[in-house]
Amino acid sequence: MTTEHPRFQLNRSLVVIRYKQPYIDWVRIAGNAPMALTLEQANDDGDSFLLPTYESSSDPIDDTEDAIKWVGKRWRMFFEHLLASWILDEAEWPKKRSLKMFREWFDVEYKSIVWDMATEPLIIEEWPDEIEDFDDAFLLH
Repeated sequence: MTTEHPRFQLNRSLVVIRYKQPYIDWVRIAGNAPMALTLEQANDDGDSFLLPTYESSSDPIDDTEDAIKWVGKRWRMFFEHLLASWILDEAEWPKKRSLKMFREWFDVEYKSIVWDMATEPLIIEEWPDEIEDFDDAFLLH
């Protein structure tokens, strides 16, 4: 029997990283093919990240402040991931990135409870660690 009610709570919390106007301004001029993109268009389907639970993390994440702190400790990885989502060529990325710049370019939205509304098992898809591997694995085949 199928139910339309939430049944499975994941042992994760979630952050959505929302773009701010300085990021959009960069996307509009960066790369070989600048884009006519609005803030609303970019945030229409933002990037979401499942965070580890307290038991599996040395940094407990109990609220928005904890989640922002957790992301802040990993700001460089998030920044690079979000830059690469629009422009793969690292030479086009801003040179002097910092946590301050990350906070000016992105907002972090925290959700403490994540419900799985599907009944089929979760599928984990591995992504390459390096941009070069990404090119080889996904763009050339």
